[in-house]
Amino acid sequence: MELVQRIKAISHLGLLYASNEYETERYHQLQEITNNILQQLTNEPIENIQGYFTEGKEYITPKVDIRAVVFNDKKEILLVKEKADGRWSLPGGWADIGYTPSEIAISEVKEETGLDVKAGKLLAVLDKRCYPHPPEATYVYKFFIQCYLSGGDFTKVFDILDKGFFAKDALPPLSLNRVLAEQIEMMFEYLEDPGKETFVS
Repeated sequence: MELVQRIKAISHLGLLYASNEYETERYHQLQEITNNILQQLTNEPIENIQGYFTEGKEYITPKVDIRAVVFNDKKEILLVKEKADGRWSLPGGWADIGYTPSEIAISEVKEETGLDVKAGKLLAVLDKRCYPHPPEATYVYKFFIQCYLSGGDFTKVFDILDKGFFAKDALPPLSLNRVLAEQIEMMFEYLEDPGKETFVS
């Protein structure tokens, strides 16, 4: 998967800087081949994969996934049940242009749960390829931001089936494309040791 992603990025940059029709044709062929391989590896519709790498005049960079880490006074962690797969994850989603990582974390918690939080420490920045997530076409950096409860109540949300706080030893089935048990365990380490340094993979 990593090799295919790298070839995909190289073909995109090749099209960006191609100096003749021969080079352009070859890079287009590379894109078509890698699209087909990615479709087989991820089971994503080919249209989604083609849309990820466009031929715009830009340098391809990783996408950023922001996850909010919220604990209650019982030392339980906040999780939401995703409608997409019926499994649980930390509140969060893709970073939006025009908003800081902290603003996104706060907004995602509010939108997905109804709870109000204040952003605190950046706990970890993880390269998703370094962990056993299911394969996907996108290359992702994951930001985990600790947030503190400040108010609000659970509300119903159209794309979230449920939400709740869970103890470390009683986690529900996780949405593995979004978060892994070992990553949640890492977040509990920060709860137990507030002075623990930010981890960057």
